[in-house]
Amino acid sequence: MKGTIAIEEAIIDQAGVEQHTFAQFQTLMRPDGTDEKTGLSAHEKRLLDIHDQRLKAMDEHGVDYMLLSLTSPGAQGEADPEKARSMAQVANDYLAGEVKKNPARFGAFAALSMHNAQDAADELRRAVKELGMFGGLVNDYQSKGANAEDKVYFDTPDYDLFWETVQELDVPIYFHPRYAIPQDLEPGTKYGSRKHMLGAGVQFHLDLSWHLYAVTSSGIFDRFPKVQIVAGHLGENIPFNLWRASHWINHPFKRGTRPMKHDYNYYWKKNVSITTSGNFNTRGLKYCIEELGLERCLFAIDTPYETVEEGQNWWKTVDLPEDQKEAVARTNAIRLFKLPLDE
Repeated sequence: MKGTIAIEEAIIDQAGVEQHTFAQFQTLMRPDGTDEKTGLSAHEKRLLDIHDQRLKAMDEHGVDYMLLSLTSPGAQGEADPEKARSMAQVANDYLAGEVKKNPARFGAFAALSMHNAQDAADELRRAVKELGMFGGLVNDYQSKGANAEDKVYFDTPDYDLFWETVQELDVPIYFHPRYAIPQDLEPGTKYGSRKHMLGAGVQFHLDLSWHLYAVTSSGIFDRFPKVQIVAGHLGENIPFNLWRASHWINHPFKRGTRPMKHDYNYYWKKNVSITTSGNFNTRGLKYCIEELGLERCLFAIDTPYETVEEGQNWWKTVDLPEDQKEAVARTNAIRLFKLPLDE
């Protein structure tokens, strides 16, 4: 078998280390402390690295190719529309330049400001047509408002122009989670007294799964049936709830008022793919293959939040038939993203 293709792998751009919205969440993510000489945390160093330790780990453990993306929350964490648009453009130019240094091993998703559909559509078009990127990535909702207190979701008709552009360009959009905003960490709020629930273990999939349900039930896939989206971490746990979600949305008292023509199960088998990023659960993966279909399941690691070694060591233990393993590890990604790689 050829090496794996990992498709949810994070970076940060040099310009963004201090100015990037990532800095808002360092107190939640900095267990290693800060290097006094460079001012960088160990985690920031891992995010900045592409061609050194990351590539060495890929070579050592059998990763053939990575699709890179700007780490969360990216432009979604910037409440000012002009700053968010500039942030996405700067990050995309930087990442495209890094990919050009080694296009045989790296590709990229575009960062997008989602303050309005026109900006998002324009930047996605530029990233795909001019920079050679293979799709876009959004980090859950878009922050907005004077104090970044508003949350804008992408399931409303306001974003039809964006989804129309996604369909025209024929590239997927990856939905990625983000940390709770400071307003949701105040005492008495949802996570204010429950900070142990923040992050990848619980909060990420609870928050992002709501947005994914909203998008898949909104009618977007009826208006733009060729649109494809991707959800990491075994689909943010949604595949395990698809039967019940579809059962209830199909009830007569729901069916007449629901905004979509079909149920969740229908769209997740036609318009959504899932990845293994940061959820190295063999039985869970097998369930997703059975529930969604083999072609809907792709490999990812979630570096540097998870290590290449850990992801690959798990993958070597996965006891799928060889053709299924090859599909998840490589061929599904090559076909979905139209990667310039041999199957």
